[in-house]
Amino acid sequence: MKKLGMVSLAVMTFAGATAATADELSVVCSAEQEWCDLMVEAFEAENPDTDVLMVRKSTGETLAQVRAEAGNPKIDVWWGGTGDPHLIAAEEGLSQPSGVDTSDLLGWAQNMSAISGGKTVGIYAGALAMAYNSEILAEKNIASPACWSDLEDPRFAGEIQVANPNSSGTAYTELATFVQLFGEDEAYAKLATIGKNVNSYTKSGSAPSKAAARGETGVSIGFMHDMVKLASQGFPLVAVAPCEGTGYEVGAVSIIEGARNFDAAKAWVEFSLRADIQSRAPETGSFQVPSNSNAEVAPESPDLASIKLIDYDFATYGSSETRARLLARWDSDVGNLAQ
Repeated sequence: MKKLGMVSLAVMTFAGATAATADELSVVCSAEQEWCDLMVEAFEAENPDTDVLMVRKSTGETLAQVRAEAGNPKIDVWWGGTGDPHLIAAEEGLSQPSGVDTSDLLGWAQNMSAISGGKTVGIYAGALAMAYNSEILAEKNIASPACWSDLEDPRFAGEIQVANPNSSGTAYTELATFVQLFGEDEAYAKLATIGKNVNSYTKSGSAPSKAAARGETGVSIGFMHDMVKLASQGFPLVAVAPCEGTGYEVGAVSIIEGARNFDAAKAWVEFSLRADIQSRAPETGSFQVPSNSNAEVAPESPDLASIKLIDYDFATYGSSETRARLLARWDSDVGNLAQ
């Protein structure tokens, strides 16, 4: 089995690579770094003739790279990250059908494949939530939030951190969730009001909850499984499922159109959908709900059935036109207020 040190070497090599050879598989990972490293190590252990050249990037960054490299891709596989950008890549012809068997996957994962014509497949699911640092709020005598609307209250001035939806799939899921919950005009009005309490719009979707866990901000918006991970590490972070309801992500995997090593890319997709591989995610503190119906669900994983989830419209909010329109309005109605 290859050691993680070799994974790091592969990452460094990929940074300067111009194209993958037949024995190399170029992967962009949009999950947390520890999970990315485990996947590479496990895949190389089963496929000793293949060197995986992996880098980690957010979904927004990856979509931008895939668009820029259309016709001359440097990436074979895009694994992890919210499903909306994967669907956009599929719609724009930037990814291709993998032809893998999805019969063991749960319905929401098969739905991703059906919507995209087999170009992207669901690998996990996670609910959007908010979290607060119980020590910070207690110290400042601030009542904890229970609903999205609570975040509009001036008591949270300077206490909220959330990612920028232009770079973060997590934050785009938040934006799309607000639009589906409240209607477009009211959603932007609420986001602008909440924005008055935001101290920073981060590049990464997981960064706000890490900051809240460290006491650098009082409240964060992100995915509940990331909050659960931080709480399990002993941080005073409390995850909250908003009373109005909330959206969710379906993390996905896609093979890039024109991939230099399609066979290895397909092998990666099949590997990542296996129950035994998905069952290993908790080893890295990743508590998303796995898509394979036979995979083990960690006891720490949020129970999606107990959360008031909206009927998230992946087909609409995973389209290029919708995403571009929503982001442009976010820039003018919300982001510009932070300048």
